[in-house]
Amino acid sequence: MAIEIIDKEIRKSIIEHGAIDAYKCYQCGMCSGLCPWFLVSKVSFIVNRIPHNVKLGNVLVSEKPEVLEKEIEELMRCVGCDLCYEYCPRGVNISDIVRAIREILVEYQSLPKSLSDVVAKIYTSGNPQGAPEEKRNAWAEKYHVTYYTPDKEFAYFACCFLSYEPQLKKIAEATVKILNSAHISFGVTDAKLVCCVEAVRNIGAEKVFLELARNNINILNKTGVKKLLVSSPHCYTAYKNDYRGLGFNGAVIHITELFAELIANKKIYPTNPIPKRVIYHDPCTLGRQNNIYEAPRLILEAIPELYLIEFPNFNRQNSICCGAGGGGLWLDWPKDERLADIRVKQAYEAGAEIIAVACPYCFIMFEDSIKSMNLPLEVKDISELLQESLPETF
Repeated sequence: MAIEIIDKEIRKSIIEHGAIDAYKCYQCGMCSGLCPWFLVSKVSFIVNRIPHNVKLGNVLVSEKPEVLEKEIEELMRCVGCDLCYEYCPRGVNISDIVRAIREILVEYQSLPKSLSDVVAKIYTSGNPQGAPEEKRNAWAEKYHVTYYTPDKEFAYFACCFLSYEPQLKKIAEATVKILNSAHISFGVTDAKLVCCVEAVRNIGAEKVFLELARNNINILNKTGVKKLLVSSPHCYTAYKNDYRGLGFNGAVIHITELFAELIANKKIYPTNPIPKRVIYHDPCTLGRQNNIYEAPRLILEAIPELYLIEFPNFNRQNSICCGAGGGGLWLDWPKDERLADIRVKQAYEAGAEIIAVACPYCFIMFEDSIKSMNLPLEVKDISELLQESLPETF
């Protein structure tokens, strides 16, 4: 019979970093069966080992560099999608446990280089692209969008990806067109407002998260933001949930919530038909973690001739992660080990022509998978589809 040695010091350290939920786990194994990695045949990611090893203090203990590197790589597979948490009979939050372990990796400078580079870029330049601060709101100049002032109803934060990535700026532009069409009073947030740093926290760089989050909160409070509009679910959960205990008390609205309300109140009228079979992908952060499921669907259902279909079995709270969460966006898994490929294949087999998304992370991941798999699919943000259906205002 094998005897497992308990390392109390390692266990204590991980628990103190926030992994207290490990004690709730009674090893039923449900999490391992629910984990989206279970659908990838070449991957064996046994989730329930994580809390078990924490209780034993048996986490990342190898003295052989090649074995330790493999242990760290496997730990990074957790995308923080919370599908296991959704169904866990004991309410064990694996994401919190994994983040606690990653915080220790950060302290010992043991993160994968791609993730430590991202944290460094965000810390020094305020965004994961390493782009200059003064370019953050450049996308809005041709629409003459001004900065937010307290006389405006909403402050719009487009997120780093919509601000700096060429293929995603069109989402921010579509959003502005919709807001203008509805005569919404808004302005963009101060250019000194940096990345929401939700990814930084999930990677494990808690000290960097706290420093930059407090900087952002000071700017938001100084400029008098009462209602903050965001396009990214990751920004949404950072500002709404993570910042709440740090001093920001403004209302946070995901753009799909506002658009659904504008349609319901007849402030905007989708009239241009989009005769396509569209499948909506529920982002983990917007759906499971913030319970926003219906607003995106109400928008799509309002577009003439758009035929909305659902992922069989894997929709709403059962949605499968695109693979970008928890730092996964910056990890280069082999082609046959990508969660996005699984999701894109599901969309194609369901007969979709367009995958509709409400998250820039999902957009990037699905677009890459579609190109590599050479499938006749498009990825479009809900903002793009709605704007295409509205009468031209520019």
